Amino acid sequence: MPEPTDATAPEKAGTASDEPVHPVPEKAGAAPEKAGAAPGLGDDAPGRDARDRDAVLHAVSSAVLAVTRHLSVREVLQVIVRSAARLLDAKYAALGVPDDDGAFAEFVAEGISDEQWAAIGPTPRQHGMLGAMLREGTPVRLPDIRRDPRFEWWPKAHPVLKDFLGVPIMDGGTVLGIVFLSNKRTPGGFDEADEELLTLFAAHAAIAITNARLYERGRELTVVEERTRMARELHDAVSQKLFSLRLTARAAAALARTDPERAAEAIERVERMAGEALTELRAVIVELRPPELDRHGLVESLRKQVALLDRLHPMTVAFSAEGEPPGDPGLGSAPDLAPEIEVAVLRVAQEALHNAVRHAGATRIDVRLAYDDAGLVLEVRDDGAGFDSAGLHGGGVHGLGLLSMSDRAQAVGGTLSVSSAPGRGTTVRLEVPA
Repeated sequence: MPEPTDATAPEKAGTASDEPVHPVPEKAGAAPEKAGAAPGLGDDAPGRDARDRDAVLHAVSSAVLAVTRHLSVREVLQVIVRSAARLLDAKYAALGVPDDDGAFAEFVAEGISDEQWAAIGPTPRQHGMLGAMLREGTPVRLPDIRRDPRFEWWPKAHPVLKDFLGVPIMDGGTVLGIVFLSNKRTPGGFDEADEELLTLFAAHAAIAITNARLYERGRELTVVEERTRMARELHDAVSQKLFSLRLTARAAAALARTDPERAAEAIERVERMAGEALTELRAVIVELRPPELDRHGLVESLRKQVALLDRLHPMTVAFSAEGEPPGDPGLGSAPDLAPEIEVAVLRVAQEALHNAVRHAGATRIDVRLAYDDAGLVLEVRDDGAGFDSAGLHGGGVHGLGLLSMSDRAQAVGGTLSVSSAPGRGTTVRLEVPA
């Protein structure tokens, strides 16, 4: 059986939001005759009045601003797809970034249900119409893609596509990706003005993708430098303290029989030095930034972590994200969240998930990340055996995992609470004020 050709991949563009991008109003006349001009941008555009021109400019401006606001490559691709679909009023939209192995390194789409994602299957290959667009590097506009000889087939669960508009995203002579739309909601399908508008948007999208890639590479270099610094700190601080602790312990052992008082003093020093070493080690560990945050951002990292646990374990593990980070209209990349907050949220979620998976005996675990005017809230809730959490209140949070989560919360100015009862599951809640 041949590999899927024009199928969409099991990754949704819905993981990122953007400001509303209004569809372009239905055109009153023919497309502009001036080659390369965006529809409605010239004074001589026939059949389009001032209101239509303003609407087109507003739609393009909204879409471009939504794309350029994001710095994660993944989030940029997701916003491009969503903005393109809204801009041209298409039911389906997708964007693929090719790799060197005949497939796609990234593939995001809009308009596909969860059930369809599961049934469609793996990422498409660079065959059929998608492969032709990558090779030719020119726009494709068709009244019915199924009648084009370059079309091959799609999986049984794939939605039926008819009218089709695809445009390459170019950086000079290099094809960064392809963005295509299908099944325009307005009767009549896509026209020349739609093609010009999508081409204009693709040019801005190319700049956004290039900038996002440069930003991610810069962050990767920063991560390497930071890890090198952490290694030096571990050597200079913790390692030396542990070496001194070992020598003091040896001295205490040697004095135990001949001078018990001095031995006791040495043991007290061992205890104090061990506590100091533990504090310094925790500080270094907390500062280490997980690499997945730099690649995917907080929301996508949590989503991938939850999806992995859901596949590996018999219980259902689900993730949901609500609201918008302060000052940012897209939930996915959360650029306005301080890096230390992202690390704390991810680590608390991982520890709470670990506890729930290993010890709760749950049939379902729900992870919820929400933003509102008050700040950020992370909840990890299970329906497992639970325990008596009364001892956690007033007497402090105990246990290595719970203590670590509490420390992380306090380090970013947040609070951690754990509520549980026998037979009623457990909820771990992290709140970080805005």
